Order: sequence, then structure tokens, then C-alpha cells
Amino acid sequence: MNQTNFNCRYKIPALRVWGAFLLLIFLLTSCNSNGTDTFASGYFEAVETIVSAQANGQILSLIVEEGQMLSAGDKIGQIDSTQIYLSLLQVRSQRGAVLSRKPDISSQTASLKEQIITAKRELQRVQNLASGNAATKKQVDDAQAQVAVLEKQLKAVENQLSSSSQSISKESNPLIYQAEMLEDQLRKTKIINPVNGTVLIKYAEVNEMAGIGKPLYKIADLSEMILRVYITNSQLSSIQLGQKVKVFVDKTANEQAEYEGMVEWISDKAEFTPKTIQTKDERSNQVYAVKIRVPNDGMLKIGMYGEVAPGSGNR
Repeated sequence: MNQTNFNCRYKIPALRVWGAFLLLIFLLTSCNSNGTDTFASGYFEAVETIVSAQANGQILSLIVEEGQMLSAGDKIGQIDSTQIYLSLLQVRSQRGAVLSRKPDISSQTASLKEQIITAKRELQRVQNLASGNAATKKQVDDAQAQVAVLEKQLKAVENQLSSSSQSISKESNPLIYQAEMLEDQLRKTKIINPVNGTVLIKYAEVNEMAGIGKPLYKIADLSEMILRVYITNSQLSSIQLGQKVKVFVDKTANEQAEYEGMVEWISDKAEFTPKTIQTKDERSNQVYAVKIRVPNDGMLKIGMYGEVAPGSGNR
């Protein structure tokens, strides 16, 4: 056997082995790492709320740190309320002074009421005498007239005092509204956290001056994240509101974590593909935005990249 035949005999099996090995590598690398053909990708976001000051003054306390978990209704700070409180006391004092001028109808009409009671007793006495022919009809008429006159006087005085009382009450009404306005301003000096979530950014510190509308901190509920992806017109038929989908994010360099998400919004208007977003069809210029709500186990972060694949269908 010559040397050429010997080399050919052993080179052919070696080539077959290497060919099979390369084919296996190709098949493994060509398969999707999560075993599912993804059709859209995007970035995670959250509903972020910027909490701003609702009063003017120095920040006396602000118990907020980045990364801190807060609940809706938590009091986390206080803005100086001295001037507002003093103004409120002044308005309350002014209203008290105005109301002190209101007449006491009961005490100011007590004398007339006593006179009427006496006049009625006299009338009854005269009527009794007249029934026994001990008094004349004129005496009875005079007694009745006296009662009528006193009752008319009482009614006139009551009307006058009531009108004066109502006028003073109307005069005090603007002070009531002014006091309510100051009480509202006083409540707003307390910094109350409005939503459940995690503090993302802190903008202000204690002893700084706050003005109405000045941002204090940014908060977002990270228990659920929103994956915003973009799909082409040809992909619209494969997704619908309420549909469950699979969401994949990179866990390690060679491993992906899988989540179940739900499609909660599909844009009804096409837009140009954002520069930071890759679609399945790179030639497509017009795409539709889709929001997918995904429960967060703590791993998902704002700005993290994610991919979407068809899931288990509708709810």
C-alpha cells in the first residue's frame, strides 16, 4: 500500500467527523435560546410620578431616600406652616368679632313677651267680668286691642333682629371661606406620599426653600413593569388586547428568564420606528406601539431590554 492511499483512507473519516461536529454547532446556535421565536422587542418602563411641593416655605423635614419603599398616605415631610397658621388665627378672630355683633333675639324680645302674657291675663279677667255684667264691652275691646298691639310690636322687633342677624351672618361668610382656604393650605404643608412605590430620584433636601410645584422626588410602582414594544402591520393579527404572552429577559450571558405578561394597550396609530428599537422586519418604517404589563419579581429594571413571544392566548 502506497503512502497516498493510506492518507486518503484516514482523511475521509476525519472529515466526516468534523463535518458532523460543525453541523451540530450550527443547529445549536441557530436555535433560539429560549426555544421560542420572538416577534418583538423593547424596553421596560414604569408609571413614574413626580411628587411636588404644594406649599411655599422652608422644608423642615423630608424622610425620603432613593430606593426607599413608600405606601400611599405616608407622611414623609413637612413644610414650614407658621405664616399660614397665624393667618388662620387672624381670620378666625375676625369672624368671631363680626359674629359677636349678632343680636340675641331671645333676650331682646323677652320684655315684650312678658307684656303680652300680662295683657292676655288682663283680657281674660275683663272678659270674665263682662260675662257677669261687671265690665263694659269697651273695656273688653280695649284689652283685646292692647294684646294685638303688643303682638304686632313683638313681630316687628323679631323681624328687625332677624334681618340684622342674617346681614351679619352674610358679612361673616367670606371669612368662613377664607378660613377654609387657609386650612387647605395648612394641610398641604404636610408632604403626603400619593402612591405605592419605590423612590427613584430625590430632588430636594431639608432646609431648602420649596415653592408650589417644585419637584421633591420621583416615585414609581415597580411591582409591575410595562414592556413597550413595537410591531409591524403584518404582526397586528397575531396579538390582541388581554392576550397572554411570554416575555424573555437576559438573566446571564447564556441564560434567559421567562415571564408571563398581558397585552394591555395597542396603539391605534402607526409611527416611525424609534431608533433604539429593533423590529423583526428592519425594512418596516411604520410600526405600532404595544404595552405589555409584566409582574416584577425584583429582577426587572427600568430600561432593561426584553423580548416577546406568543403566549397562551386570551384571558
